[in-house]
Amino acid sequence: MLTGIDFLDVVRLTPLVSIDLIVRDADGRVLIGHRRNRPARGTWFVPGGRILKDETLDAAFARVAEAELGIGSLARSSARFEGVYEHHYHDNFADEPDVSTHYIVLAYSLTFSSAVPIGRPDQHSGYLWLAPSDLLARVDVHENTKAYFR
Repeated sequence: MLTGIDFLDVVRLTPLVSIDLIVRDADGRVLIGHRRNRPARGTWFVPGGRILKDETLDAAFARVAEAELGIGSLARSSARFEGVYEHHYHDNFADEPDVSTHYIVLAYSLTFSSAVPIGRPDQHSGYLWLAPSDLLARVDVHENTKAYFR
């Protein structure tokens, strides 16, 4: 596991690879969470997380789904791959000046017919289910999330 200083070096020098989960309910509404952490703190964003060193995509997908949604053992094969996106942020997890964050994001969509249990209050301070048109109209939804619906 990296120390905070080592991880800051990684953030400064390389892009991070992550998985975002575009979760829809039976009515087509999308799940978004209000971010507690940097980057993008204070904005509404789809659930997601970094892929760890030596972690397979399948293992990363299952871990992110469990951590962000509270759903254990969710298979990546149950989701639809939406594409590769780039996310650029002017800040970083440590709020270190002059260190931006760059993500390469693998976006996957899932539709659930019943209520989704929500996990990790340490990641998000609240959750909303919004129609894509409502999500696009809000100024507090991050542009990187809006990009999935344009």
